[in-house]
Amino acid sequence: MKRWALAGFWGYIGLVCVAGFWGAFLNPWFDHRWLFHMDVRALPEFERINMLSQYRFLRALELGFGVISVSFVKEIFSQRAFNRLFLFSMGAGILARITSIVFDGMPSRWMWAFLVYEAIAWMLIFLFARKGIYGHRNTD
Repeated sequence: MKRWALAGFWGYIGLVCVAGFWGAFLNPWFDHRWLFHMDVRALPEFERINMLSQYRFLRALELGFGVISVSFVKEIFSQRAFNRLFLFSMGAGILARITSIVFDGMPSRWMWAFLVYEAIAWMLIFLFARKGIYGHRNTD
């Protein structure tokens, strides 16, 4: 179980860090073409600038979450408060994807793949951490 939970964690956090850095600082235009089939250059200047600004901001937050998770990996798997915060943050992203399906419609296969992977990784991390953290008398 430990090996699966850590593989899920590092796979998720690795993707979060790479996608966050890539989208915030390198090439958000590629993301829009590849993930959304959208050419941002076709948008009027005002809409393009504002959309890219918000996208870069959200990707930077994603990168920040990844860096914090890497910095506190030991605590995430050993301390109740860190574990709950991490699982809440990761779970909020999963719930946002599900909310989008309900209110916005069916996403692409890539979005489904991300959702399924994130949900499986969340469950593995939850089960492994609960067994270790909550199986003992922690008071933190």
